[in-house]
Amino acid sequence: MRRLLVAAVLLGVLGGCSTAPPVVGEPAPTLDDPKQEAAYLAVLDRYSDRKEIYDGFDTRVFAGATFQTPAFREARIHRRAIFQTLPAAKVEQLLAEELADAAKFHEFYLAVHVNDYRYDDFAHRNSIWRIALVTPAGEITPSEIRRLGRADLNVRAYYPYASLFWVGYRVRFPKTFGNGQPIIPEGTEQVMLRVASSLGNAELKVHAR
Repeated sequence: MRRLLVAAVLLGVLGGCSTAPPVVGEPAPTLDDPKQEAAYLAVLDRYSDRKEIYDGFDTRVFAGATFQTPAFREARIHRRAIFQTLPAAKVEQLLAEELADAAKFHEFYLAVHVNDYRYDDFAHRNSIWRIALVTPAGEITPSEIRRLGRADLNVRAYYPYASLFWVGYRVRFPKTFGNGQPIIPEGTEQVMLRVASSLGNAELKVHAR
């Protein structure tokens, strides 16, 4: 009987632990057409991943990342076009700009929720975090990490996994190593964005194409 009581208490304690940051504020905006919404979420899911870094039962960091492939960029621009009722000429312009960026960089949108603000230093030169893109050809660190700020409703319309108190970063990598070898070889199916420090590491795996 006593064992059952202890087990019940433990279940109650563990059941009260949260594995996600509290949902605060309004839900992320969605498209009116359920089919269009589902289609976008399918593309988002293909090029995104989420991971957590724990200290026992406490979560130190929640992280989500989306690989800005040409296919995802196109889906994001078309979603924006619906939200903003953009004319066709503007859509074509935005698509051209996005594809030009995709040709120059391997880029990720990285969103993080850090329980202790001192560890939210991903863009600092002396950050405790090491970010790397890992592929079958090897790994490379970013050429640029830029802090984009809090995930507001507009950001969450495109990256709904980023809740209200998450912070977004733009992480860019070169397309080739110093010897000219492609960082993502042709035919690669999956790549990994590794976010690591003394607090732990998160390995976010996404499709490469």
